[in-house]
Amino acid sequence: MWILRALRIGVPLLLLAACAGGGTDSPAASATCAPYADYQGHRDTTVTVYSSIRDVEADKLAHAWEAFQVCTGITIDYEGSAGFEADLPGRVKAGQVPDLALFPQPGLLTGMVRAGAVKPAGKAVVANVERWYSADWKRYGSVDGVLYGAPVDANVKSFVWYSPKYFAAKGYTVPKTWAEMLELSDRIAADGVKPWCAGIESGGATGWPVTDWLEDTLLRTAGPDVYDQWVEHRIPFDDPAVVAALDRVGGILRNPAYVNGGYGGVDSVATTSFQEGGLPILQHTCAMHRQASFYSTWWPETAEVTEDGDIYAFYLPPVDAAAGRPVLGAGVFAGAFTDRPEVQALAAYLATPEFADRRAANGNIVSANKGLDHSLLATPVAKLSADLLADPGVTFRFDGSDLMPATVGAGTFWTEMTGWVQGTGTATALHRIQQSWPAQPS
Repeated sequence: MWILRALRIGVPLLLLAACAGGGTDSPAASATCAPYADYQGHRDTTVTVYSSIRDVEADKLAHAWEAFQVCTGITIDYEGSAGFEADLPGRVKAGQVPDLALFPQPGLLTGMVRAGAVKPAGKAVVANVERWYSADWKRYGSVDGVLYGAPVDANVKSFVWYSPKYFAAKGYTVPKTWAEMLELSDRIAADGVKPWCAGIESGGATGWPVTDWLEDTLLRTAGPDVYDQWVEHRIPFDDPAVVAALDRVGGILRNPAYVNGGYGGVDSVATTSFQEGGLPILQHTCAMHRQASFYSTWWPETAEVTEDGDIYAFYLPPVDAAAGRPVLGAGVFAGAFTDRPEVQALAAYLATPEFADRRAANGNIVSANKGLDHSLLATPVAKLSADLLADPGVTFRFDGSDLMPATVGAGTFWTEMTGWVQGTGTATALHRIQQSWPAQPS
C-alpha cells in the first residue's frame, strides 16, 4: 500500500526499491536524493507536525514532502485540525506540543514565541530564508528581529471568482474600478440574478472571510500607510477610515439585492461554509465571489478553470485606479517547538525552492520563494498569483488579522464580523474589537 501510494505521487520506483533494500546506494537513487543531501544523518527519527491544513490540501502537503521522507529516513507524523488556532495554546499549556507547527497567522506565532514555546530558527533555516525570501517575508516570521517562522506557502486574496463563459454570454465585462464593479452588480441584479455569493462559516474560525473583505477594502480606500497603522494598533481598530471601509463592504455583503445567490438572503452568509460559498457561480445563481487564490481547490474537477472557461478570477479592482495596485495576501510559516536536528532539518527544507517546486507540482500551491519555478504551476490563477507576488509594481500587504494578536485576529475580529453580517452595527462591532485589544506590556 505504501509503495503504491508513493508511486501515485511521483516517487520513483527505483528510489523506493533502493530504500526498501536498506539504503540509497545506487547511482540513480543517489541522484534522485541529491536535493536532500543536506538533511541526511537522521534516519529512523520522527517529526510531528500540526497545522490547520486538512482534507485534500493535507494530502497535497504530504505528497510534497514524501521524497524528503524517503531520502532522509525522517518520518513526518502529520495532524491537521479545524481547531488549530484555538487548540494550539491549550496544547502548549499542557506540554503537548508538536515538533513543528505550520502557522497561518504570524500573530499566533508571535504569541507562542512570547510564551516561550517556539524556538528560534536554526542557522540553516535562517540561511535559506535570507537567500530565498524577501525582507518582508522574513519580517513576517520574525519577533523582535529574530526569525522563528520560515515561510512555506503563500496565497493572494485580492481575487473575485466568476464565470468567463457566463460573462461572455451575458455581455458582461470584467470591471477595472470599484465603481464599475458596483455598476456591474446592479446590472446583474436587474437581470434577475444575485450578483454575489458568499460563505463565512468555518468551524471555530467562522467569520474570517469578512476580515479579508475589510482588509482588502481598507487597502483600497485608505492606502497602505493607514493599513499598517491599523494592523499595528497605532490607530484605533474603530478609526473612522475603518468604519468607512466596513460600510463599503456592507454595501455588498449586507445588501439583500446583491447576496446570497444560490443560498438565500443575507442571513445565509453566516451559515454557508466558505468552501461552498462560491459554487453557485457554476449554476449561474450568482455571478461573483470574492475569495483567495487557494479557493481553486474547491471547484469540482469537471469545471474548466481558465481565462475563457467555466471559472476564473479577476483582480479585485481598486477604488482609485491612479492609487496603484494593492494586493492582500497571506502565507504559512513553520515554527519549531523543539530544536532536535531532525526538526531543524525539516524546517530548513520547507524554506527551499525544492519544496516550493514540489508544492507547485503536486498541489498547484503558490510560494513567495524567489526560486519557485513558475512553469510548474498548472493553472492560470496560480500563475497569476505567483506573478503578482513577484511584481515589484504591486503594493503587497499581509493579511492584517493574521498579524494581529491572536486574541483579536483569530478571536474577536472573527466573531464580531460574524455578528456584523448578522446585523450588528458597524461602529458597534468595530468598537467591541477595539476594546478587546490586549494591553501593551509596561
